Amino acid sequence: MRAIWKGAVSFGLVSIAVKLYSATEEKDIRFHQVHRTDGGRIKYQRTCSIDGEVVSFDDIAKGYDIGGGEMVILTDEDFADLPLSTSRAIDVLEFVPAEQIDPILFAKAYYLEPEGQAAKPYVLLRDALQDADRVAIVKIAIRQREQLATLRVRDDVLVLNTMMWPDEIRTPDFGFLDDDIETRPAELAMASSLIDSMAGSFKADEFTDNYRTALQEVIDAKVEGREVVQPEESEEAPAAAVDLMAALKASVERAKKARGEAPEKRAAEVEAATPIKKAAAKKAPAKKAAPAKKAAPAKKAAKKSA
Repeated sequence: MRAIWKGAVSFGLVSIAVKLYSATEEKDIRFHQVHRTDGGRIKYQRTCSIDGEVVSFDDIAKGYDIGGGEMVILTDEDFADLPLSTSRAIDVLEFVPAEQIDPILFAKAYYLEPEGQAAKPYVLLRDALQDADRVAIVKIAIRQREQLATLRVRDDVLVLNTMMWPDEIRTPDFGFLDDDIETRPAELAMASSLIDSMAGSFKADEFTDNYRTALQEVIDAKVEGREVVQPEESEEAPAAAVDLMAALKASVERAKKARGEAPEKRAAEVEAATPIKKAAAKKAPAKKAAPAKKAAPAKKAAKKSA
């Protein structure tokens, strides 16, 4: 790994020299845009929208649109004196319980490695964080942008997670939130049963990117000159559920069956625990009568055809 940043963690009066490394990498398969007939790479030129001239990097500046067709142009000199006091420091602001931080705030993860003689204070901060069962809230400037972040411990290494600023989190504004939608106790009980039947322990290694694997096989087949065969679907996509309760019951039974459990016994337990069991039972005959009359002719027709 290559360090992308060097600085120091400022922990009270203690300064810990560290290097910053990207803790993650995307495994997406990347493509180049090429000319279909000869495979030549497609190149793009940076041209000015006013005079049409090709512009070199040295002549490119940052522009801020203030509206009305006017643009404020900023150069490197304009950014030089901005108050980025944390440009080479990770300032610890406070220590908080990890559960107080909403995961939606997290952006990107980095590993911190002690540099030079900083191994001892590095380990001290690491062990202190583990003993306190808290994470450190810090500020850091990366690529000319000040960011809020956390410091926590993972696999005996300090991990820095950059965070979004609170005003960067959008507020959900969806129409259904204003609708008066109620769930019946029976539906909620069955949904809880489904969650219970599908409960497990998360193990990241058990999940794979099937699309990327299949795409790599297509690429390998092209390279080797083999015929690419379209794989068959493992199972059909489930049909859209009309009855929410029926879909929940079917999901619970399927999950129980997959685990080798008896679905009928579990369903009986859920019905016994449902507070509106008696009320539902009174309405049941009216709902079941119509389907029963319609189903009878179908059975007779089946016998005749047999």
